[in-house]
Amino acid sequence: MIKKSVLLIIPAQNFNEDEYLIITDALERADVKIFIASDSNFLCLGSNGLKVKNDVQLYNIHESNFSGMILIGGSGMRNYWNNKTIQSIAQKFAKSKKPLGAICCAPIILAKAGVLTGSATCHPDDRHALESEGIDYKNVPVDVQKNIVTAQNPSSTPEFVKAFLYELAKS
Repeated sequence: MIKKSVLLIIPAQNFNEDEYLIITDALERADVKIFIASDSNFLCLGSNGLKVKNDVQLYNIHESNFSGMILIGGSGMRNYWNNKTIQSIAQKFAKSKKPLGAICCAPIILAKAGVLTGSATCHPDDRHALESEGIDYKNVPVDVQKNIVTAQNPSSTPEFVKAFLYELAKS
């Protein structure tokens, strides 16, 4: 059996450590290989000081190397909403029908990339940004549309990663 691999994209500064730790723990327990991607040249710094070394730079990502992708939230991810590189990566994953996940403020990137359609959820503070992209905001912890999983906040992370792993198993 080929081991599945998931790409986690985190911002260089202020990623949500709770989301990161819960997601990486669940993926590791599911025997999924994790690769961390960022635009950082050194260490990525979480909102409470956690330091994470990325495995790959954003410009070196080839979706064919991964089974799925998750965008980790945190206030730093808002700086990436208009990042064309991440949007392009998301579009390639969507075109390949690979599972995509985004939590907290990160679903806005998927909306701006044009891969979200219909409805999704995100952090309530970012509701208007999601709606301005033509997406119907759903006030639920986790929303799944086709193979795209979105979640509101750190407290919805366990349900989010469970839904993502389900989508990953189907792919």
